[in-house]
Amino acid sequence: MMTIEQFGRRLRAREVTAVRVTEECLRRIEADNSRLNAFILVMADEAVRQAREADKDLAAGHDRGPLHGVPISIKDLFDIRGVPTTAASRVREGHVAERDAPSMAHLRQAGAVFLGKTNLHEFAFGTTNEDSAFGPARNPHDPTRSPGGSSGGSAASVAAGMALATIGSDTGGSIRIPAAACGIVGLKPSLGEVSTDGVVPLSRTMDHVGPLTQTVSDACLVYHALLGDARSPLPAPMPLHGLRLAVLRKYFCDRLDDEVRARFDEALARLRGAGVLIDEVEIGHAADIAPVYLHIVLSDAAAYHAATLDTMPERYTPAVRARLEMGRTVLAEDYVRALKGREVLRREVDAALGQHDALALPALPIPAPPLGATSVQVGGSSEPVRNAMLRLTQLFDVTGHPAISVPAGHTSTGLPCSVQLVGCRMQTDALLKVALACEAQITGPPVPRSGTVGG
Repeated sequence: MMTIEQFGRRLRAREVTAVRVTEECLRRIEADNSRLNAFILVMADEAVRQAREADKDLAAGHDRGPLHGVPISIKDLFDIRGVPTTAASRVREGHVAERDAPSMAHLRQAGAVFLGKTNLHEFAFGTTNEDSAFGPARNPHDPTRSPGGSSGGSAASVAAGMALATIGSDTGGSIRIPAAACGIVGLKPSLGEVSTDGVVPLSRTMDHVGPLTQTVSDACLVYHALLGDARSPLPAPMPLHGLRLAVLRKYFCDRLDDEVRARFDEALARLRGAGVLIDEVEIGHAADIAPVYLHIVLSDAAAYHAATLDTMPERYTPAVRARLEMGRTVLAEDYVRALKGREVLRREVDAALGQHDALALPALPIPAPPLGATSVQVGGSSEPVRNAMLRLTQLFDVTGHPAISVPAGHTSTGLPCSVQLVGCRMQTDALLKVALACEAQITGPPVPRSGTVGG
């Protein structure tokens, strides 16, 4: 599947049409969705209509910019007018959106083609995409494994070539976790940069909206379109020589799968070889990240779901309902204490970035776990899957710093690994300049594989 950049060049050279590429995406969806369960709703007729309009507009000299005619998928948390927004839950049966969410309106204005709505962990409250009213989405690299969550169907759709890009949401890692599990790029912008209006919330104080794409360049293009700035040119990469990265080792690298650790260290070695200066820093209150995150997200989620938990609790999947009910037990003093802890962590991340262009750490400490697994062996000990998958991403939802997951090779069994880069608050473009510079070194040469995928 071509990237957005490649598609744009070929579209304007009249080598392809939006209709042709959209129909190819639809063919792939028809061929593979029964196996991967990435899509909840396929908007085939509407997608072809939009693609025809895009070709017609371009022929008439009306070019909307880099996303003109680009077929994309949308996580089914986002309102698209006239289309159901299910949040992968029976709780929202019968809901049809009356208007586009602002982020979707911006994509429509940019000329994007909407292929359909993708599967997710119910109400975005999970990391594996298993708890869904529509069944689990599956990882294209190994369908017995999770594609990550909550934006699992979104990531699977891009990794399987069903869409050129997709839109997800991130409250604890729900863009970066599935991007890492599926071997694509996932960008969580700074908190508040992209509108969350018209998006079913998990935590109104921590929800982020962002793209999952094949490359960092594509992520830049979709990010600016989400902002309503579709014609913004790609930022220039920072010079690699002299770029300063700070590695978060303590706590963040204490428990990693051996091959994830190896791919991370190999990426750092390539960056050093290219002239990048790499230091190590610590987050003093890293041990408080999980309780701070949980007290905020559980409370926020329970507040949003209060009415339906009372009137239709049986419509939730059992695991998501249990987490929402747990949120009702959080004391007000614990919530206030968590908000104070959030400020402490925000200051510590700011300080870690003080003399550096970005922080570096893995995005996911394990390869994509098997569907149905409740625990995983990491660093010689057993850990709940959900805890492990959240551990390296949730801090930056708490603090609001922009973060991006970049593919970093594969395990010996063909499962993706990933490096996460984190930038200064409200400076997502600066982070993207770092990621553009580092991408080739992080991705690196292919690692020889042995055995079978998922073995």
